[in-house]
Amino acid sequence: MRTLRAVFDRRRDARGVSAYQLTNSLTYQLGFTLIELLIVISLISILAGIGMAQYKSSVVFAKESVLKQDLFRMRDAIDQYYADKNQYPSTLDALVSDGYMRKIPEDPFTRSTTTWQTVPAEPDPNNPSAEAGVYDIKSGSDQTALDGTRYSEW
Repeated sequence: MRTLRAVFDRRRDARGVSAYQLTNSLTYQLGFTLIELLIVISLISILAGIGMAQYKSSVVFAKESVLKQDLFRMRDAIDQYYADKNQYPSTLDALVSDGYMRKIPEDPFTRSTTTWQTVPAEPDPNNPSAEAGVYDIKSGSDQTALDGTRYSEW
């Protein structure tokens, strides 16, 4: 009596591969090994970690850009106020009420419009009783920027 392998060995395809070798090799190619799965999962985890780090730093970079733009616009409005009225505004709300700004922007790091730190102007030697006013503005955040400086120093 012939064995099953002997029957399969006699049947060969055009490449000269027996049917037994063909069926035997197909059974090993049907799935993934555990090592292959672990390698793929570890590569995906590494790439996801790199992506999350890039995402977080890009969010901080965007907030820093908004802060720089807000500071520039508010300082420009203060300078325009001084050029028009020859005195600095008493508060930031004076910029809004006199039409130099539509509204006080929100600090992107503190998420509040009330945390801006104002720098008072030096008193006028010709009029010492006059109110000093707002000379400059800074962020009220105590966080550190990507370049190592503090946002409150910008």
